[in-house]
Amino acid sequence: MSPLPSTARQFLAAIRGWIIFTIICGLIYPLVMFGLAQGLFNKQANGSLVHYGGRVVGSALVCQEFLNAKGQPLPQYFQPRPSASDTSATNQTGGCNMLATGATNLGPDNLILVQDIRARQKAVAAFDHVPISKIPADAVTASASGLDAYISPANAAIQVDRVAAARHVSPAAIRTLVAKYTFGRPLGFLGEPGVNVLLLNIALDKKYPVT
Repeated sequence: MSPLPSTARQFLAAIRGWIIFTIICGLIYPLVMFGLAQGLFNKQANGSLVHYGGRVVGSALVCQEFLNAKGQPLPQYFQPRPSASDTSATNQTGGCNMLATGATNLGPDNLILVQDIRARQKAVAAFDHVPISKIPADAVTASASGLDAYISPANAAIQVDRVAAARHVSPAAIRTLVAKYTFGRPLGFLGEPGVNVLLLNIALDKKYPVT
């Protein structure tokens, strides 16, 4: 029998267990996962960063606004869905702010949400020259994260004519690019098809630059 009392033996066993599991869970497992992620999913593990013109211009997983110096949407670009991420701890304003992710948490009958949606409908109708009845839901509502990088094909469709006019090309040419950057359901059955706004706008600048 061990000369140590029962309490001391239990304490030492707990210390040994703590050391073993710290090594396994705190060192070995993270290093293995890091190695697998870098080897198998390097782009995703590093933020799915998008490069253009020799510099990082954003992430394919995070929405980005396309505005002029006055904060108004630029007609030559497809616009993302509204973002609830409009404030942050650093008092920055504007949507797609990664320092303030999250939804509004306003219910469908909330008066503030209803007023916001109606105001957005009027703005989209005027900007894209479409009737309110043709505006899809994701054009006037924010996603759960407030940082959705995708819009629905229906949302992209109502913006085609405006982008085509601003770039002086045919709507058919713009639709071809929209189709190229429309991605199907993840794994074939999750979610809905979506158009990646950042990738689409970069492709527009490359193929149909604004002069």
